[in-house]
This record gives sequence, C-alpha cells and structure tokens, in this order.
Amino acid sequence: MTSHQNTQTMKPATAAKKLGVYLEATPAEFQEGLVSRAELNALQTDPPEWLRELRQNGPHPRPVVAAKLGVSISGLARGGITEPLTTEQIDALKAESPEWLQKERATQAEVRKESVRIKEKHKQEREKRAEREKSGE
Repeated sequence: MTSHQNTQTMKPATAAKKLGVYLEATPAEFQEGLVSRAELNALQTDPPEWLRELRQNGPHPRPVVAAKLGVSISGLARGGITEPLTTEQIDALKAESPEWLQKERATQAEVRKESVRIKEKHKQEREKRAEREKSGE
C-alpha cells in the first residue's frame, strides 16, 4: 500500500497576502498559478528579485500601507486612501503629514494604549483568581 502525500496549495491571492505584497504587482506566472506551501517557504526564505523589489518599493497592499503609516485600515479609508501606495508615496504622505493622518495616528495610539491597559487588567484578574484558588485549598 502506498501513501499519497497531498501537496497543500493556495491561491496566488492568499500567497501574496502571506508575503505582504500587492497581487496585481506580482509577475504574471505568480498570479496565474497555484503556490505550494514549499514554494511559499522558498519565497520567504530566499526572495527573488521581484519580491525584494515589491517589498522595498511597492506598490504595497492596504495592510502594509496602514502599518507603514501607523494607522488602521479603516483609518486609511477615512483618509481617502483606497489604492495601493508605493514606498515613495507613503514617505511623501508622512512628510506632508495631513490632518487626517495625524488624527488617525493619534486614534491608533489610543487604541494600542487601551489594548495594553485591558491586557494588564486581565493579567491582574488572573493573578488574583490564582491567589484565591491557592489560598482556598
């Protein structure tokens, strides 16, 4: 009896998302074929020139643009950014620092701060619970 190993493959859109690149900017052969887990690992370990170029200069997908600008994806939309941007465009936006970007960065900073506060509160609650359980034995 032979065991048949199924090769896991993913759609190009999924692979592009995992690689953090904008699918439409990838080479045609990448967009048209399926990508195996091994191929994805190889691309991540030893990125070809096109992938290094895309990661460095873009165009970047919205999650990457949002991260580079320090805002949420919703914040990008509120700022009117709906298309992928190049690194040059992102740097220009940072330099220009429009009001919407300042506001969204402040909002994002508050969200992060609140997230840390909640995490800390839950940690303290767990510690108190553990103490009560320990002393209740």
